[in-house]
Amino acid sequence: MRTGADYLAAISDDREIYVDGERVRDVADHPAFRPIATTMSELFDLAADPSSKMTFTAPETGAEANRIYGIPRSQADLTAFRDAAQAWARHTHGWVGRSPDHVGAFVAGFAAHPEAFAAGERDFSANVQAYHRELLTQSKYVSYAIIPPQVSRATTAHAWEGDFVQAGVVEEKPDGIVVRGAQMLATGGPIADEIFVSCIKPLTEDDRDFALGFVVPVAAEGLKLYCRRPFAPAATSSYDYPLSTRYDETDALLVFDDVFIPWEKVFVYRDVAGLRRQFFDTGAHVLGNWQAQIRFSVKLQFITGLARKVAAINGVDKFPGVIEKLGELASLASLVESAVLAAEYTAAPDEAGLWRPGKRAVYGAMGLQAELYPRALSILRDLVGGGVLQVPSSVADMRNPATRADIDRYIYSPNAPAEERIKLFKLAWDATGSEFGGRHHQYEMFYAGAPFVVKGYAFRNYGFEEPLADVESFLAGYHVD
Repeated sequence: MRTGADYLAAISDDREIYVDGERVRDVADHPAFRPIATTMSELFDLAADPSSKMTFTAPETGAEANRIYGIPRSQADLTAFRDAAQAWARHTHGWVGRSPDHVGAFVAGFAAHPEAFAAGERDFSANVQAYHRELLTQSKYVSYAIIPPQVSRATTAHAWEGDFVQAGVVEEKPDGIVVRGAQMLATGGPIADEIFVSCIKPLTEDDRDFALGFVVPVAAEGLKLYCRRPFAPAATSSYDYPLSTRYDETDALLVFDDVFIPWEKVFVYRDVAGLRRQFFDTGAHVLGNWQAQIRFSVKLQFITGLARKVAAINGVDKFPGVIEKLGELASLASLVESAVLAAEYTAAPDEAGLWRPGKRAVYGAMGLQAELYPRALSILRDLVGGGVLQVPSSVADMRNPATRADIDRYIYSPNAPAEERIKLFKLAWDATGSEFGGRHHQYEMFYAGAPFVVKGYAFRNYGFEEPLADVESFLAGYHVD
C-alpha cells in the first residue's frame, strides 16, 4: 500500500504551480502547500495501517487495495466504503473536502459501467477500466476540474469571445489529443497526482470541441495551475489558526497551453451526450456525492461539538435559549447523519451489480447543504459572541512574560484557564471568521454546484409518484355533494 512518504515523493516533481506571481519550486515543501500535503500523507499512512481496516482484495486486480477505490458490489461493500470514508473524514474532522475518496468514488462508478464510455464515436470503455485498476494498484490522489471558467453563464463555450477559453481539443493526433484553454475548480489540484478534467454543466452540439473527459498528470508539460490566495502562510501558528495551518486545500484554475493527452487517458471525446452519461448513467454522481455527505456529516458533528464546548466554557449550557440552539445544531447534524445511513439502507444493485446509494436520501441532504451549513455557523457565532474577538493577537502574547500574567488574570473562565479558553475560541474563529472559515462557508454552499442546480437533483430523484398518488387519492375521497 502507498504510504505518506511515497505520496510526498511523488508530488515533488516539475509541476507548474503559481502563487503570488511566482512559480512554486517544490509543492511538498512550500509554505502554502506543505501543511495540506502533510495532512494528505497522513491519510495515506492511515490507509496503509492494517489496524485501520481500510484495505481489501480488489477483484479487478487480485491484490490488496484501498477500500475507497473499490466498486461496491454488495451492501456490505457500501458499509465498508462508508467506514473507510469516515475514517479519513474523522482524521481531518471533515475540513478536507476533496480527499482522494471523492474522485475515487466517481472513477469506481465509471468502471462499473464501462458501456457508458463506448456509446460515442469511439470506444473508451477499456481506458476507464484500466484507469480504475491504476487507482487500485497505485492509490493515486486524483482531484477534478469539471466546471468551465465563469466567463458567461448566458451562453456556452462556443459563443464566448476568443477561441478556447474553456478547455477544448485543438488538434487530434494518431496517439492522442491536444487540449487548450482553462477549466475550474481544482480543489486540492496543486497537491494531487493527477486531475480528471471534464464538464458537468450542460453543453450544446456546438460545443463538441469542449465535450471532453480525460485524466492529466499535474506535472504534464504545458499545464499551469493558478491558485487562489493560500491561507496557511499567513497563519501565525497552529495555536492561533488550528484549521488554516492543517487543512487549507488550495483551489486552482487549470490552464492548458496545448497539453498532449494520450488516447489511453481519454474517457469522453467530442461527445456532448457522453458528458452526462459518465456522471449519471454510471452511478458515479450518486456514489461520489454520498462520499461527500459522509464527509459533511463528520464536519457538522465537529461544529456541534465545538458549539457544545463553547457553551460549557461560558457557563451558559443550562440556559433554555442556549439549549434550544444546541438542539437545533444537533438536529442539523443528525439530519445529514441520517441521510447517509438512509442512503445505505435504501441502496440497491443496478444492472451491472453496482450498489448505488439511495438517491432520495443523498440528493435530499445535498439539496439543503447550502442552507444547513450557514445555519450551523450562525448558531456557533451566536454562542461564541464577542469571545472570539477578545483574544490575544497571537500566541506570542501568551509566551511573553510581560503580558502573560494579564492574560491569565483577565481572559479565563471559572472552568477553564486562559490558555484553554483562548485555544478554544481561536479554533471557533478559524471555523467561522478567518479567511479559511469564510472560504469554507462559500465552499459548502456551492460544493455540488449552485443551489438551484443541487435542488434540481433532489427534485428529479425524490420520486413524486407515490406522494402525488396519495394526494390524488385523498382528493378523490370527498366532493361538493
